[in-house]
Parts: sequence; C-alpha cells; structure tokens
Amino acid sequence: MNLQTQWMTLLWMLFSGGMMGIAFDSYRVISGELRFPRWSVHVLDLFYWIAAALFVFRNLYHSNQGELRFYVFLGLFIGIWIYFLFLSVITERFVVMLMKVTKRIYAVIVRIIQLLLIVPIRWLLKVIRILLSFVWIMLMFIGRITILPIWKLLTWMTSPIRKRLRIGERLRFIQQWAIRIWQRWFSKN
Repeated sequence: MNLQTQWMTLLWMLFSGGMMGIAFDSYRVISGELRFPRWSVHVLDLFYWIAAALFVFRNLYHSNQGELRFYVFLGLFIGIWIYFLFLSVITERFVVMLMKVTKRIYAVIVRIIQLLLIVPIRWLLKVIRILLSFVWIMLMFIGRITILPIWKLLTWMTSPIRKRLRIGERLRFIQQWAIRIWQRWFSKN
C-alpha cells in the first residue's frame, strides 16, 4: 500500500469519526427530546452501532479495500475527538433547533388540515343533523295530521273483524308470554 492510499485512508477515517460523532449527538438529542421508552434505548443503541460499523467499513473499503491498520483506529479516534472538542455543542444546538422547527411545521400542518377538512366536515354534519331533525319533525307532524286519523278510521272499521277473530286476546297472550320469558331470564332473584 502506497503512502497516498494511507493518507487517504487516514482522512476518510477522520471523516468517519466526525460523522459518527454527529450521528451520535443527533441520536442522543432526539432520544432525549422524544423520550423513548427505556427498553427501546438499548435497541436503538444497537442499531446506531451497527449503522456506524457499516458506515466505517464502507469508507474503509472505499479508501483501501478494507485493510485494517493502526492508523485506521487512530484516524477514527482523532476524528471523534476533534468533533467532540469543536463541533459537539453546535450540532446539539442545530438538532434542537431543527426539532423545534419540525414541531412548528407539524403544528401548522395539523392546524391547516383541521381548518380545511375537519371544521367544514363538522359544520356539514351539523347542517345535515339540523335538516334531518327538521324533516323528522315535519314527518311526525304530517303523520299526526294524516296517519293518525286514518289509523283510527281503520281500527274502527276493522273492529268487528278483530273481535270476531279475537286478535286482541291473542296479542295479549303473546305479550304476557314475552313478559314472563323476559322476567325469567333477566329479573334479579
């Protein structure tokens, strides 16, 4: 391996160490803001380290076909150290600001959806309910005016037939039978 490849590998490992630091700080701030359950933190840590290992291996393979040397670990350590020395606070502030902006955008989107969809649908449902209640009241009024007299006329006209067939007695028998079954099954003893 020539000297240029070694320097390129060292620079890639410095870059990888810095990117690992950025990813770690971002993950730490986001998990603190979103308050993940305790059991999920361990799973997310495992995902972070798997992703970091894959990222470092990809960069190592890109720079020197995956050969591990001492300067690879030195480059990672120095990259992480430089990052935490100079850029950690900036990254944390940036991620917090980005989360605030994201929350505000989310609140605005929710408010827009509420104003454009939910409020008109609620108004439409209220109008439909009012119209249906008006129609129901009109039907009840028309029914009392027209159907009730017709019903009374029909019952008066069919009363001789009903007396002859004893429909009233049969209906009372069925009613009493239903009441006894209801009491047997659902009454408290």
